Amino acid sequence: MSRLRSDLWCGIFVRRHNDLGHMCVMVRRGDPIAGQVFIEVDHLDGTRSLYTPAPLAGRDDDARLVFQCRFKRAEPAKVQERIAREIEFDPDLWVLSLDLRGDDIGVDVV
Repeated sequence: MSRLRSDLWCGIFVRRHNDLGHMCVMVRRGDPIAGQVFIEVDHLDGTRSLYTPAPLAGRDDDARLVFQCRFKRAEPAKVQERIAREIEFDPDLWVLSLDLRGDDIGVDVV
């Protein structure tokens, strides 16, 4: 089974959260077909979390995007620095920004 295109996945994620009443925007658009997706969560208390794609464990038949929490409720500058470094390395990166007081962003996290 093939993966959903990055542009479609990001559009669905943003729309779903906005429909739920959460503020969610695409901060950066990457490669529409296969760009990696980073999700930055502003917890509205001065902290941010960063979710990045989890390393695949050889599951080529799995079409889901699975994330790992790279930073949990960290300083905003630390999260921004990590995103900036990744953009230098991978210009095809997508960055989504979500305002959410809780920790459940609605994706699979390992």
